[in-house]
Amino acid sequence: MSFIADRLSLITPSPTIAVTQKARDLKAQGRDVIGLGAGEPDFDTPAHIIEAAKKAMDDGLTRYTAVNGIPELQEAIVDKFKRENGLEYSVDEVTVGCGGKQIIFNAFMATLNPGDEVIVPAPYWVSYPDIALMFEAKPVFVNCPVDKGFKMAPENLEAAITPKTKWLILNSPSNPSGAAFTRDEMKALTDVLMRHPHVWIMTDDIYEHIVYDGFEFSTVAEVEPGLKDRTLTLNGMSKAFCMTGWRVGYAAGPVDLIKAITMIQSQSTTHTSSISQAASVAALNGPRDFIAANNTIFQERRDLVVSMLNQATGLSCPTPEGAFYVYPSCEGTIGKTTPDGNTIETDEDFVSYILESEGVAAVQGVAFGLSPHFRISYATGTDLLEDACQRIQRACAALT
Repeated sequence: MSFIADRLSLITPSPTIAVTQKARDLKAQGRDVIGLGAGEPDFDTPAHIIEAAKKAMDDGLTRYTAVNGIPELQEAIVDKFKRENGLEYSVDEVTVGCGGKQIIFNAFMATLNPGDEVIVPAPYWVSYPDIALMFEAKPVFVNCPVDKGFKMAPENLEAAITPKTKWLILNSPSNPSGAAFTRDEMKALTDVLMRHPHVWIMTDDIYEHIVYDGFEFSTVAEVEPGLKDRTLTLNGMSKAFCMTGWRVGYAAGPVDLIKAITMIQSQSTTHTSSISQAASVAALNGPRDFIAANNTIFQERRDLVVSMLNQATGLSCPTPEGAFYVYPSCEGTIGKTTPDGNTIETDEDFVSYILESEGVAAVQGVAFGLSPHFRISYATGTDLLEDACQRIQRACAALT
């Protein structure tokens, strides 16, 4: 008899982390590999944020903090939501965790019972369904194909809701597609949700600030204040602030939900690093000019990658509104034969082929629930991206 809990059979290791690790392993073996799997900005954490962390250490801020974070960070989060999203929260409606993933985990643990349903638009971030499955809930997938802009239509949301629906997860801009809902598109979804008062909404706004071409970001409770009392608005420091390794996520929502999340966290990590919290205060309250500068570079990279992938035989790559991913279709390569005589039957076959033949590590679309696609992160050096796209073009041209 295995001593491993049965629930682990319901989930798999994160495919994006697995691809990133495989690229590292191949590099360690001397292979020339360009890793485009990780969703991590290649820019350094801004200097004023690092200085705040150093000062915190020098000032002795190295002890336990409250589970929900230091008061200065709670206030900074409250101010952020009011300033940027027009949302009024009190400090007891705020939670701070070790990254956004922990907050999702805590929220699901606090609310999901066996048989509850969680609506997950596909393509989705790989962790959403697995965290739901861990608590014996049922992910209900809503396909959002490329001809719909990878966005969920209100009629499809309506059709997915049942009496067992507990949560809807929205991620805009999206990982993996970069698709983002306009205010009008978001309003069409919130109109549906207003008709179903038993459905709670988790809106993952982690890519809020990484948008292009003048796109204006909106979040659920801002668009429809009537949903605020059943919405958990999730955000974090990792992406726009280039703080992936600092592990700080935060969210705001109804007091009873925040209390439940806090109770769970008190029995797991207790709190995120006191040093990371101090750095996050400086980030939220400090200058933001670096975000626009980084986005200019991201947009240049996006345009380069979209252009070059659309020149590759068998690929089709739409232009995303935000985040730092593209989610091209590889449908035109399915059924073709590699120089080694293997047939490309799936998007997993395709990403294996470009890794083995040209040393480009991407993530297969099946991991995100919508095939045949693959995800590339363009949060890496422009020269490397150009090289990687040339390799992909070469690999596609070699298929017969």
